[in-house]
Amino acid sequence: MAEARIPVNLFSPGQVFACMGFLEAAEVLAGDAEGGFDWSNEGDVHFRLRASGDENPFGRVLGFLAAARIRRYAPAGYADPPPKKSKSAAADDNEDDAPASDDLDSSETFPGPTVDTTALPIRLLGDHSRKTPHIDAGHWADASSRNDFKLYSGNRSAAGIARAMLCGTREKPKKGQGAGDIRTLGVAGLWSQHGSKLAKDPFGIVTSVGGSFNFDPRGAWTGIDAGYSPDEQKHGLSASPVVEILAAMGLEHTRPDEYQTRRVRYAVWGCLLPPPLARPVLAGAPLPVPKKLFSFELALSGKNKVVTFAQEEANP
Repeated sequence: MAEARIPVNLFSPGQVFACMGFLEAAEVLAGDAEGGFDWSNEGDVHFRLRASGDENPFGRVLGFLAAARIRRYAPAGYADPPPKKSKSAAADDNEDDAPASDDLDSSETFPGPTVDTTALPIRLLGDHSRKTPHIDAGHWADASSRNDFKLYSGNRSAAGIARAMLCGTREKPKKGQGAGDIRTLGVAGLWSQHGSKLAKDPFGIVTSVGGSFNFDPRGAWTGIDAGYSPDEQKHGLSASPVVEILAAMGLEHTRPDEYQTRRVRYAVWGCLLPPPLARPVLAGAPLPVPKKLFSFELALSGKNKVVTFAQEEANP
């Protein structure tokens, strides 16, 4: 077994959800995963993660993400609609998001009775030659009795957002260029440039991001009617692509408790738990483990919902 720990801000919902993502991914990639939070020093809080093998479990997950390929999956018989022609690039929320049918797989199972083109679940594929398991993410398409907790809206697709968070984005190639200049770094770029540092503090490195799943409150913005809009000016916001993609993965089998209109509650636990027990604790289930409760408001940015920093609640 290998165990490691990383700094985490318990008041950042996205970081807590991303810790759950690390736990879920380590279970798939290594097995026998357990994770929990250590707040014995409230000025230096950490998330502990243990899994089979000798490799740092955080590094193993980040290495998988840096090399992962993204494919969408849909029910048998589904086909992408013809792409819509926009009057200008500014009319699109993300011009890199046009569906590519060659990244589409059919699945025998699907989380809902209908298909939303912009909300197709995704499958992260590792090295085929090494028989690396795949990891699915698609809580935003869940049509069960659980809240889907879909925060993004507009023309952006889940696959396009995930691709930007993992691979980064580039400008359109200039004349004579084979590939455009790098616009934003994803997990792959951060892993290449800051591998050892990223494994020790994956949430601490922020970089410019475009569209996101709206989990990292450091990259959140809401309108204040001040005559300036980052999206209209094509200005990037700094956030963590690690938080964004892993938070999406962490909510695959659990959800925070949205107990009032745009009021959300989650819990963290103070001992090592496997994923099947960590999931209900995060959702606020009254399991007999040491825990802390937090709540936050989902702010609005146009039609998007945006995670904000949380406040700690008194334990019942």
